[in-house]
Amino acid sequence: MITEFVVTAGETRKRLDQFLVNRERGISRSRLQRLIELGRIRVNARMVKPSHTIQPGDHITMDVPQPGPLLVNGKAMPLEILYEDEALLVLNKPAGVVVHPASGNWAGTVLNALLAHIPNHVDAEMSNGKTALPGLVHRLDKDTSGVMVVAKTDHAHCTLAAQFEKHSIDRIYEALVWGAPRDEQGVIELPIGRDRGEPKKVSSNTAQSQRAVTEYRIVRKFGDLVSQVVLSPRTGRTHQLRVHLASLGCPILGDGTYGGQKVCRVTEIDIPRVMLHARTLGFQHPVSGIFQEYSVDLPLDMQEICQSLLCR
Repeated sequence: MITEFVVTAGETRKRLDQFLVNRERGISRSRLQRLIELGRIRVNARMVKPSHTIQPGDHITMDVPQPGPLLVNGKAMPLEILYEDEALLVLNKPAGVVVHPASGNWAGTVLNALLAHIPNHVDAEMSNGKTALPGLVHRLDKDTSGVMVVAKTDHAHCTLAAQFEKHSIDRIYEALVWGAPRDEQGVIELPIGRDRGEPKKVSSNTAQSQRAVTEYRIVRKFGDLVSQVVLSPRTGRTHQLRVHLASLGCPILGDGTYGGQKVCRVTEIDIPRVMLHARTLGFQHPVSGIFQEYSVDLPLDMQEICQSLLCR
C-alpha cells in the first residue's frame, strides 16, 4: 500500500525514522529503518538513510507491504527459565533453536514455546507487520546460545525496547575465534550494513552504513590457532560481532559465512556451529526500576571444544 504526504510547516527538524515512528504507530522503528534502507520509504523521490533529517515541505512516499494474517501455534517445549514474574521472563536459549518463525522454520521456535508457556499474555496472529509476540524485544541468531529477556506486557515491552534503543542494556558475549586479535583488548569501530553484492550478508561495503561499535578482550589463547574473547557491543547491528571479528582477521569459529570453511574445522576438531554465546544480560526492570543481571556459563559444546584444544 502506497501512502504519500507532505511534512507540515510546524514540524521540527528530526531524523526520518524518529519522525515516522511517532506517525506510524503500527510499525516498529526497526521495520521502518529496514523499509527506508530498501527504498520503500523515500523523501522527495530520493532514497535516503534512516538518519536523514526531514524538513517542512518534504514529500514522503511510503510503499509498505501488507502481509496477510499468519497464525503461529504454541507448542510445549523445554524452556530453561532463569527468572520469571508478571512482567517478563529471562531464558537461556540453546544453540540451534530459531527465535521467531520464518521461512523454513515455522515450528520448534522459541516463540512457539513461549505461546504455550504464557498463552494468556500473547496474541498469536501477525498482521500489518506486527510481530506475533509483543514481548520479543530482541533476538539471538539460530546458532547463538545464551540469555534473552521476553516481555509479558505491553508496558514491559515498551520499557525494555527503549533501553535497547538507548543501548543502556548491559550485554556481554563470549566467542571462540580463529587466531588472535593483535591487541589484547580494544574497540572496533566499523560502520556496517547490507552488503552491496550479497544482500544476505552484512559488511562495510554497503550503501546504507550504520554506526557499529564493539569492545573486545582476549581471556585465553589456545596456542596460535584459537582465542577465547569477551565482547561488549555498544550498538546492536545485525551480525555485528561476527563482522567485526572477521574484520580483525579473527572470524568466529564455525562461521563459514564470514570466515570461510577454514574456521569450521580446527586441528581435526569439527566446529558444528558459530561459537558465540550471550553470557550476560543486565537491564532495569520495567516495573520495579531495579537493575537486574543474569549470566549463564558457556554451553557444553563450547566447553568441550575448549577442552579439546587444551589437550592438543
